[in-house]
Amino acid sequence: MNPTYWIYLFTSFHGRINREPFWIACGILAAIEIATQWLAYRIGGDTLSTILDLAFTYPEFALAVKRANDRNLSPWVVALFFAGNVALDLFTLLNGEIDTTNPINSIVLVPFAVLGVVLIVELGFRRGTSGPNRFGPDPLSGKA
Repeated sequence: MNPTYWIYLFTSFHGRINREPFWIACGILAAIEIATQWLAYRIGGDTLSTILDLAFTYPEFALAVKRANDRNLSPWVVALFFAGNVALDLFTLLNGEIDTTNPINSIVLVPFAVLGVVLIVELGFRRGTSGPNRFGPDPLSGKA
């Protein structure tokens, strides 16, 4: 894969990708984010770590939208999850860590976690739509 493909993968919201580049890109992002989060937490604590999490939102969102496009899903479903993630990060920046033991917070955190699991299954494990769809040609066309 050439460098322009990687730029497209992490910055564009157009087109479709199948599961293989999705999981490879997720692995790369996860490895980079884990390493940088560890360093950020050591240097600046929760605040810098949360800011770094916000910085990773854009490439993660671009990747998820292209995968949703392959599944012929509305990008708004993915946007809902990422908007929730940004809101939680901003809340953390303004108010400090979220108290997960408080039952009131479960009203927000549990549905958010359920949506996250649904998206992982939907985007990561289910095959894309066969043939072209409204988002472009099948990325597997010509492949077995």
